[in-house]
Amino acid sequence: MPTPALALTPDQLDAQAARLHDTEAWQQIVAGWDLTTPEPVLPAAPEQLPPDRKPADWRDLLSVPVDQLIADSVRALPATAPRERPLPGRLGAVLPDRLHSWRRIGQPEVRPSTHLAYARRILTEWGWQNTPYRLRNARGARCICGALLTAHRLGYGSLDTVDRAGAWLVAELRSQGWTGLIGPWNRCPGRTATDALALIDATITRAALAGQ
Repeated sequence: MPTPALALTPDQLDAQAARLHDTEAWQQIVAGWDLTTPEPVLPAAPEQLPPDRKPADWRDLLSVPVDQLIADSVRALPATAPRERPLPGRLGAVLPDRLHSWRRIGQPEVRPSTHLAYARRILTEWGWQNTPYRLRNARGARCICGALLTAHRLGYGSLDTVDRAGAWLVAELRSQGWTGLIGPWNRCPGRTATDALALIDATITRAALAGQ
C-alpha cells in the first residue's frame, strides 16, 4: 500500500482493508480458520500389537507428526497481550498523531491480533466516537479505523499490519452479516462503544486462531 503513513485517513484505511479482504489470497487465508483439527485416530495400545509391530519410540504412538502438533498448538495461542507501555495522557489523545511518530523508532513488528489489542486500549482509554467519521473528535476519542491508525503511529505495527488488521475486521463483520465497510458500521445509528469493543474482541480471537 503506497499511501504515506501520515497521509492515510480512516476512509482510505477502510477502503484498503476491504480491497485486501476481497483478494483471492486473503480468502485463502480466512477460509476454514474456524475449523477444528479432526479428532485423531488413536492407535492400538502397545501391548495389543504383535511383537513385530510394537513401537520402538513414543513418537510412533502419535497419529500426526510432532511438528504439526507444535504448529497447531502455536496457532491456538491467544493474541500477545500489549506490553506495559502506557499510552500518552489526555493531552496525547488530542495532539496530532504526527507528533507521536518518534515512538515508532526501534519498535518491533507485531501480529494483527496484537495490533488490534493496542487499538482496543486506545478506544478504552481515549474513548470511542462515531460521528463525524474522522480520526478523532475534539476530545481525542477515535473511531475504530482511527484507533488502528493511531496504534500504528504510536509504534505498534507497520502499515501492512494495519491493513491486515482491518481485513480481519472486515472478515468478522462479514461473518456477522454486515456487507459494508468498517466506517459505516462504526457510525451506524444506535452503535455503542460496547459494540465496538465487542467487534474488536471477536476479531482478535478470529485472527489469533488463524495464527495472526
